[in-house]
Amino acid sequence: MLKTKITDMFGIKYPIIGGTMMWISTADYVAAMSEAGGLGVLASANYKSKEAFAEAISRMKSKTSNPYAVNINLFPAMTQIDNNEYIDVMADNGLKFVETSGHHAPEDLVGRFKDLGMTWIHKCVGVRYAKKVEAMGADVVTVVGYENGGATGKLDLGTLVLVPLVVDAVNLPVVGGGGVSDGRGVAAVLALGAQAVIMGTRLLLTKEAPIHENIKQALINASETDTMLIMRSLNATHRVLSNDAAKNCAELEANEADFMEIYDVIKGENAQEMYEGGNVDKGILACGQGIGLAHDIPTLSELFDRTASEAEAVVNRFSN
Repeated sequence: MLKTKITDMFGIKYPIIGGTMMWISTADYVAAMSEAGGLGVLASANYKSKEAFAEAISRMKSKTSNPYAVNINLFPAMTQIDNNEYIDVMADNGLKFVETSGHHAPEDLVGRFKDLGMTWIHKCVGVRYAKKVEAMGADVVTVVGYENGGATGKLDLGTLVLVPLVVDAVNLPVVGGGGVSDGRGVAAVLALGAQAVIMGTRLLLTKEAPIHENIKQALINASETDTMLIMRSLNATHRVLSNDAAKNCAELEANEADFMEIYDVIKGENAQEMYEGGNVDKGILACGQGIGLAHDIPTLSELFDRTASEAEAVVNRFSN
């Protein structure tokens, strides 16, 4: 059994945290992650009103009694919601696990987290930022290496370097990720000193993932070289699947197109339509290099059980 400070802190079976994915990390999917033994994280930004978010929390409660967290999104958005409204709903429902992610630490929200007795996880991109949120009172820090899908940050550091640097720099439990797709990756990240891993891309290839089968087939056919970086000119670098939308974005950036031209390609509505309709070239699809290690579409429970068994076998091999 892979017992760590994180499994004890959150009361979860496996040291696996589901990466928050826009349009995908909905109540049913996140509940399935928690039911499978990991820590699911609900993306509050999927819900555009306090009422819609409250309905999602009610649905989570009906789907699982296992622990889960809520992500508070600090990234810029075309339609900004007051995050205090999400926190109100969390408080009303007695939720105690909150994750934040974005370009800046949530200085205006930390007091509320503490007053409500919440365990605060913050996702950041490097040592300086991890030390800052530790000083602010974070309970857990999450870092992901350059291999990951979605936002990569500015530092371009790989997982093998980034995770131990942060582990050495802070006195908090660290969650590490970036390219973790199987038990070997879990064992490696734990060996670097992390107390849990965060997985995102690999979870897209599960039966419960709420995306069209065409998208899953495109991902299962993709290799580790089928991703690319875009949006660096916007100070928002993302690793994504190399589809037509991503290539179009890269071309617009190279030609110094204005923001609204680029936004018309990368906007979330296109991604939502892609996930629902199955046109893999319609929108931007966050995807890490670990996609090259994903070769089947199991249930979340099957994936987590198998991943944990693989990790334990790696650890045992070195202990004999």
